[in-house]
Amino acid sequence: MLTVYNCIVNDHNLTLVLLAGVIGAIASFAAVNILQHMRKARGQMRLVWTLVSALSFGFGVWATHFVAMLSFSPGIPNAYDMPITLLSLVIAVVVTGIGIAVAATRQKTDHHLVGGAIVGAGVAAMHFTGMMAFQVEGRIVWDKALVTSSVIFGVFLGAAAIRIAMRRTSGMNNVIGTILLTLAICTMHFTAMGAVSIYPDPAMVIAPSSVPSNWLATAVALAAFTILMLTGLALWVDIRDAQRAKLEERRMNGLANAALEGLIVCDDTTIVTANKSLCRLSGRTLGDMIGSDFTELFSAINPSSGLSANADPIWESNLIHVDGSRSPVELLTRVVDYGGKPHTVIAVRDIRERKKAEADIHRLAMHDTLTGLPNRRSFTTRLEQEMAALAEDKSIALLCLDLDRFKEVNDLFGHAAGDAMLQKVAECAGSVLREGQVLARLGGDEFAVIAPDLSDPEEAADLAQDILDAFRKENERATSDGLMSSSIGIALYPADAQDQENLISHADTALYRAKSEGRDTYRFYEHAMGQEARSRRIMEHELRHAVSRKEFRLVYQPQKRLDTGEVVGYEALLRWKHPERGNVSPAIFVPVAEESGAIVPIGEWVLEDACRTAASWAPHLTIAVNVSAVQLHSPNFTQTVHRILLETGLSPRRLEIEITETALVRDMHRALTTLRQLKSLGVRVAMDDFGTGYSSLSNLRAFPFDKIKIDGSFIRQVDTNEQSATIVKAVLGIGRGLGLPVLAEGVETSGEASFLSRELCQIGQGYYLGRPSSIEDIEGDKEDSSANAA
Repeated sequence: MLTVYNCIVNDHNLTLVLLAGVIGAIASFAAVNILQHMRKARGQMRLVWTLVSALSFGFGVWATHFVAMLSFSPGIPNAYDMPITLLSLVIAVVVTGIGIAVAATRQKTDHHLVGGAIVGAGVAAMHFTGMMAFQVEGRIVWDKALVTSSVIFGVFLGAAAIRIAMRRTSGMNNVIGTILLTLAICTMHFTAMGAVSIYPDPAMVIAPSSVPSNWLATAVALAAFTILMLTGLALWVDIRDAQRAKLEERRMNGLANAALEGLIVCDDTTIVTANKSLCRLSGRTLGDMIGSDFTELFSAINPSSGLSANADPIWESNLIHVDGSRSPVELLTRVVDYGGKPHTVIAVRDIRERKKAEADIHRLAMHDTLTGLPNRRSFTTRLEQEMAALAEDKSIALLCLDLDRFKEVNDLFGHAAGDAMLQKVAECAGSVLREGQVLARLGGDEFAVIAPDLSDPEEAADLAQDILDAFRKENERATSDGLMSSSIGIALYPADAQDQENLISHADTALYRAKSEGRDTYRFYEHAMGQEARSRRIMEHELRHAVSRKEFRLVYQPQKRLDTGEVVGYEALLRWKHPERGNVSPAIFVPVAEESGAIVPIGEWVLEDACRTAASWAPHLTIAVNVSAVQLHSPNFTQTVHRILLETGLSPRRLEIEITETALVRDMHRALTTLRQLKSLGVRVAMDDFGTGYSSLSNLRAFPFDKIKIDGSFIRQVDTNEQSATIVKAVLGIGRGLGLPVLAEGVETSGEASFLSRELCQIGQGYYLGRPSSIEDIEGDKEDSSANAA
C-alpha cells in the first residue's frame, strides 16, 4: 500500500488525479441511476437503457483511466498507441455492459454479484489494455502481487457496488453504490499503477504513429463531455420519472386512503406503498412496511375453495399484527400500472365479523338455542361419523330420553318453568357423560345420548342409571316447579340395527316400553318390541282411516232407575270391526288412538252420531258419551260440541259428557275452563270411574259435575264383600251430601242391584240391567214394548 501511496504522491499530478476521481464518480453515479431505470424497464426499453449504461459507464471508466494516466509523469518521453487505446475503450463498453445486463436480468443476489464482478473485471481489462497502449523510452516491469491485488479490488468492489445499488430504489443505496463503484475504478487503477516500475532504455523507441499526450487530452475531454451529456440526460429522465412517480403515488395514496379496506401495492413481492386502513389493521407504520416482503404480513395463504377457473384470485389468510396476534382476512389481487410499470395491488379485507357471523350461524344451525346442546342435525351427523369409525369389537349405544309428564309442567307452571326444566335436564345428563359421549336435544322434551366405543352393553345400562340418579338428586333440591323424571330407551349398534334410521327407531321403541312399564326407568330394545311397535304403527294408520271406511259403529247400553226399572238414558259405546282382524277391543285401540291423536276425529264422529241418533228418541232420554283427555284439552272442543248440537237438533240438557279424573289432572286450569264452557251451553257433565286413578274429593268441589259414576270394580260382589260395600256406601253418602245423583256401573247380578237399591242408589248400568245393543235392536225393543202395552 505504501508503494501505491508513493506512486500517487510522487509520480502523479494530484490535480489531474482529483479530476480523474471526479470523472469516475460522475460515471458511477450515472451508471447507478441508469441501472435503476433498467430494473424497472421491460422489453426494448431495457435494451435501450443497457446500451446507454454501457456507453456512459464504459466511456467514464476509460476517461478516468486516461486522465489519471495524463497525471502520471514518468520523467521520460511517452505516447499512446491509438488502435490499442481505442480497443481499451471498446473493452470498457462491452464488458461492463455485459456485467450490467447480467445484474439487471433478475432480482436475485447471485445475478447482482456475478454482474458486479463482471463490471469490475471489465474495468481491470480496460486498464491493462490501456497500459499496453502506453509507450515510453524505457522498460516496464510489473509487480505481480500488486497486479493481482488490483484485479481483486476491482472485482470485489464492483460486485458489492452493483448488489447494493440493485437492492431497492433508495437514495442512500444509490449513494453507497456510487461510492463503491468509484472506489472499484480508482482503487483498481492506482493499485495497478503502483505495480509499474519504468527503467529508462535508449533502445526503446516510440513509434511515429503513436498519439502524443496532448492529443489524447483532447480525446479524453470529448469523452468526458459525452459522459456529462449522458449523465445529464439520465438525471433529467430520473428527475422527470421521480416527479411522475410522486404524482402517481400521491394520486394512488389518495384513492387508497379513501378505501375502507386495506390496500398494498407490490412490485413483485416487495411492498411499494400501502394505505392507512392497512396500517391501522396491522398496527404498523407505512415506513415499516415499505420495502419489506408482503408475505411477512401474512401466514400461509391458501386459495378459497369453490373458485371458478375464470374468477379473480381470492385468498383467505391471517394478518400478522405487529404484536404477533393474528386476525382472519380475505385477499383480492389486481394488476395495475403504477409508475409506468405493472404492479400488483392486494386488497386486504377484515373478515373477523364475517367469520364470527359464520361461526354463529353454524352454531345456530347445529345447536339448540335453549340448552346449547347439539340439535337433531348435528346429532345425526355425529352418529353417522361414529358408526363409520367404529372398531370391529366395539358397539355404540343410543339412549333416547323423554321426560315424563313434561306437558303437565308446562301447563301447571308455565313455559318458563318448562324451559328451565329442559336446561336442568341438559345440565344433569351432561354432567355424567364420559369423554367422547354426546348429549343432543332432538326437539321438545326429546333428548338422545350417543355412547361410542362400548365393550359391554352393561356400560350403557350404567350410563342410563347415572342419568336417572342425577335427575333424582336434582329433584331433592327442586322447589315447586315440577320434578324431573325420564324414561330411557337403549338400542345398540350393530347388534340391534345396521343403519342409523333403524337404530333410532329401535331406541324409540325401547323408550315406549320404558314409559309403559312404569316410567322413570330404562329398557333395552328387544326384537319382540319391534314387532309390537310395527303392529302399533299399523294400527295407528288404520285408525286414521277407520272413520272414512265406516269401520266404526256405536252400541248403546241402557241406564235405568233402580227403584222402578225405568230407562232414563243410554251410554254410547264405540266398537271397531276390522276387515281382517274382526272385532277389536276398545281396551286395545282406544289407548293407541289417544297417543297418536286419532282420538280427536274419532271422538267427533262418535259425538255427532250419538247426538243424531238420540235426537229421535223420547225427550226424557239422555245420551252419555265418553270424552278422552286429548279431546277435552283440544282448543276447539267446546265449539265442536256446540256445532254438533246445532246440526243434530239435540237439546243440550239431554247430552251428558263423561270424563275421568285423569283428564282433569293433566291440565286442571284448561279442564275447568272447558267444563264451564260446556255447562254454559247446558250440557251435563259426569265424573266417570270415580274411586280409581287420581280420585280426589277436592275435584268434586272444584269442578261443576252433574253426576258421579262409581266404577264397576267396586260394584262387583258388593253384596258379599264388606270392603266394597263400605266404599260404595261412602260414595253414595258423598253424592247425597253434595246433591249429586250417583250411577253404579257394572251391575251384573240381582244381589248387587238389591244392595244398591237398599242404599238408595238412584241409577244403575250393567249386563243385569241391559246389555249394549245396536240402535236397530233398541228400536225393535221399543216397538215390542209399545205393542205389549196396547
